[in-house]
Amino acid sequence: MNSLVNKQMQQVTKVFTDLSWHEISQHFFSRLLLIAVTILLFLVLLWLGRIIIDHVFAESNHVKFLQSSNRIATIHALTLNIYRYTCYFFLLYAILSEIGVPVGTLIAGAGIFSIALGLGAQGFVSDMVTGFFILLEQQLDVGDVVQVDSIKGTVTALGLRTTQITSSDGTLNYIPNRNITTVQNFSRNNMVANVDIRISTKAPLDKIAEIINEENKKLVSSIPELRSTPVVVGPVNTGGQLIFRVTITTKNGVQDKIASTFLSDYLKVLRKNKIPLGWDNTLTPNLNK
Repeated sequence: MNSLVNKQMQQVTKVFTDLSWHEISQHFFSRLLLIAVTILLFLVLLWLGRIIIDHVFAESNHVKFLQSSNRIATIHALTLNIYRYTCYFFLLYAILSEIGVPVGTLIAGAGIFSIALGLGAQGFVSDMVTGFFILLEQQLDVGDVVQVDSIKGTVTALGLRTTQITSSDGTLNYIPNRNITTVQNFSRNNMVANVDIRISTKAPLDKIAEIINEENKKLVSSIPELRSTPVVVGPVNTGGQLIFRVTITTKNGVQDKIASTFLSDYLKVLRKNKIPLGWDNTLTPNLNK
């Protein structure tokens, strides 16, 4: 038994002794150097590709067909994403080939693994297909103010897999494209806001309408974002409170600011004319978009 063990040990020792460690180390370091050069080359390609894409989209004459700056920013970000993912795929393929992994054989003979991978990637494929149709139908653009389900904010980026929306409090939301079903886009059409003025039941309605119409004439000329003359709706009962309503139509994105300006001016002029403004003598805005 001891002689057999000794014989096996001698064989193992002979194997390690006969190995050319110098050649092995040279081969290892040459592969390592080749991989490092490959990674460096791909980093250079990523850098050059980004510069070229940025330059192309910076030249407005080349992208006039995109019609708007938001559309340009959207296609720009998507093009960068596609280019980056393509480079990563070829980098992985090159590294595997350099270390001797038969990538083509693995892909051809994957069998059950390919099926399992395909089933697992259904969500990813669904994200990409949905993202493609979102872009094709121009549902979203970078910079649009939108609401997707309960998330409302500004579209920060449109990617191959996710859409990024920044909420008003700064929260960055990542939404898988396949989960985007109903989109409310507040940045495409003119927006309508109701300016509601709380008034007392004893307030003279005709005088309020006259004062507001005079004030509207002054405001219209000073606010270019208005898209039409404010409409004086008149007294409305809302939740048991008497409201005097004015409807304004503005450029999208500025409706809150302009409605606040109207409320402020209405407050000043109505108080100046000693019009009773509800139980607490204040104006409460109710901006219904």
